[in-house]
Amino acid sequence: MTTFKMGRRALIATAVATLGLGTPAFADGHQVLDDVHFIIPGGAGGGWDGTARGTGEALTESGLVGTATYENMSGGGGGVAIGYMIENAASLEDTLMVNSTPIVIRSLTGVFPHNFRDLTLVAGTIGDYAAIVVGKDSPINTMDDLLAAFDADQAGTPIGGGSVPGGMDHLVAAMVMEASGRDALGVNYIPYDAGGTAMAALLSGEIAALSTGFSEAVDLSNAGEVKIIGVTAGERVAAAPDAMTMMEQGIDTTFVNWRGFFGAPGMSDEKLAQYQDAIAAMYDTEEWETVRARNGWVNIHNPGDDFQTFLEEQETVIGDLMTKLGFL
Repeated sequence: MTTFKMGRRALIATAVATLGLGTPAFADGHQVLDDVHFIIPGGAGGGWDGTARGTGEALTESGLVGTATYENMSGGGGGVAIGYMIENAASLEDTLMVNSTPIVIRSLTGVFPHNFRDLTLVAGTIGDYAAIVVGKDSPINTMDDLLAAFDADQAGTPIGGGSVPGGMDHLVAAMVMEASGRDALGVNYIPYDAGGTAMAALLSGEIAALSTGFSEAVDLSNAGEVKIIGVTAGERVAAAPDAMTMMEQGIDTTFVNWRGFFGAPGMSDEKLAQYQDAIAAMYDTEEWETVRARNGWVNIHNPGDDFQTFLEEQETVIGDLMTKLGFL
């Protein structure tokens, strides 16, 4: 495996660019991009934010990219960022937008008029399980406890999430309740702008439980701030081995939320290939494994046409599920 570090590769890239030789290629076939700007459709602390910054960290520290910058662009359930990518396409060759399953959900529900077909599909990169968490001082310790509280007082057992009603976190909470034999439409779901805001609401006691990405819950769980009472993985995840799965607790449901990257429409084939090459090479670096393991992500690499096929299949599955649950 290549052992070039950021400083050396960036220095080589600068020297080659100064000589007018274009983007350098190394003996192992990995290319270096000078810079990448990440658009993040939600606020700080959420899953999109963590995915973009973690990917940027791995790309730069491994030397595959010289520098990475980040811009949080909240609003419209992610629609503001998508609109920005489309409206300013001509000037965004050096920009990637992170997104995930909600781009499928929110186009189905009409939250915004665009869908993934209006963008350049770069690559799906990871999967992140969902989790239900409670505050460290909560009397709730298991999903059975949460279900008992829900049965006693549905309205008084609000579950929050970092997405709009009918969005990803709401859908996960509904799936879990449906699989437990409860009425999914009875969930008192409280939406927040992003995962960080929702986590703050949980810690302040504003909500009884939080539906969130597993990776968002791991750090606070390890620090003792929250308890993870259920994970939507098929088996326990090494990043939080004490956290029980839904399946272990008699709730027959699993779910993994993909995350990946999109470019502006009309991106050049050359630039698209450079992004895809950098992301593909990233998986073989120690820096990526450090980021991936730290967050409990699952590697799911779907570049280009594979990404489109994956998204079209998910669109069908989620559309059917949301219709069944009454969200469509």
